[in-house]
Amino acid sequence: MADTNKKKVAVTAGLRGASWRPERMVEAFTSTPCPLLTQDGQGALGVLFARGGERKVVFIMHPRELVVTHYLVPEVLDAGWACWVQGARSIGNDLRLEHEFALYDVAAGMRKLREMGFETIVLLGNSGGAGLFSFYNQQALCAPEKRITHTPAGRLTRFATADMPAADGIALVSPHPGQGILLMSALDPSVTDELDPFSVDARLDPFSEANGFRAPPETSRYDADFIEHYRAAQRQRVARIDAFARHLVEQRQAARERSKAGGTRADKAQASHGPIFQVWRTDADLRCWDTSLDPSDRYVGSLWGSDPFVSNLGSVGFGRTVTPESWLSTWSGLSSNASLAKCAGAITQPTLLIEYTGDNCVFPGDADAIYAAIGATRKERYRVRGNHHGQALDEGEINGQLIAGEHLRRWLQDTF
Repeated sequence: MADTNKKKVAVTAGLRGASWRPERMVEAFTSTPCPLLTQDGQGALGVLFARGGERKVVFIMHPRELVVTHYLVPEVLDAGWACWVQGARSIGNDLRLEHEFALYDVAAGMRKLREMGFETIVLLGNSGGAGLFSFYNQQALCAPEKRITHTPAGRLTRFATADMPAADGIALVSPHPGQGILLMSALDPSVTDELDPFSVDARLDPFSEANGFRAPPETSRYDADFIEHYRAAQRQRVARIDAFARHLVEQRQAARERSKAGGTRADKAQASHGPIFQVWRTDADLRCWDTSLDPSDRYVGSLWGSDPFVSNLGSVGFGRTVTPESWLSTWSGLSSNASLAKCAGAITQPTLLIEYTGDNCVFPGDADAIYAAIGATRKERYRVRGNHHGQALDEGEINGQLIAGEHLRRWLQDTF
């Protein structure tokens, strides 16, 4: 592994880093937008990239973003496959994202591809797409009567009557363990008051020099006792937010019951109210600031950059604004169903896992656990030097996206 004392810091890996380079798409291709109607009556959009005549297709999707220019599209086309890139109903706004209902979006895309005549479909889950597709695959392969019946907030899923075509293969690229687990690992547990973003328990402050923090580009050094208490406190904070979210759900449900029984105007107002709340300080994974923890080629900093005060307290961050339902379904590391730990065992199709060695979001231990949990007997794993989106870590290096693309292209051609 690389020297953990290097004097470099992570830079923000935004969506632009996940896009293809224009010179990679020089050969003629078509891109066809396809509006979709989900089985529960919502709209979604897919875009089919093709060069003509393909009967095999790779399906790329993220629960929160429409990654039309995903950097692996050119490699998929070069493999002789078509590529379908789809957005969920909540593109660019995950305020109300419940993963259970995003599965209806995936299913709509799968049905469309089967209707278009594609004989082989591989789901490619990149980053947050890995949790989404693993959850979909688990439910698709379940007997309908054994599927999940309710969301973590208690809403009916109606999965027993859902048409969920199964995929023929799974590819996971820089897959984090699930958005809930990702957030729980990054949650700042020193918050003492959820209504005060500046409240701090000094004993748990990850950005206090007394606890081992050093300003980037220096790497921090946290001792084992602090780490143990910190991680326990992260789970406790998630549990507190879970309890608050469930309380809000129960309040509204009780008001609905009273309203149905005739209730007051206040009951009807509360029954209609959709509460929203903020979750501050969600960028404090100790592994980002202490690179001796689960060491890799990564630089000091998180996916959002190297200034923890900006990313931890700024307006942009994971799970910053949520509803009770979206918190429990998507962002809770304790309640969300969309985690690799819960779903990877159901992956029995041929599987490819590609991890990046300088990733500030997916760490080696995460990738080890995910690969071990995958139930498939035919599975392959590759490590590629690069950041979370596969971009080169140093000047003059080969872009890791290209190497990952070669692994994907060979795997598609050899396996199917």
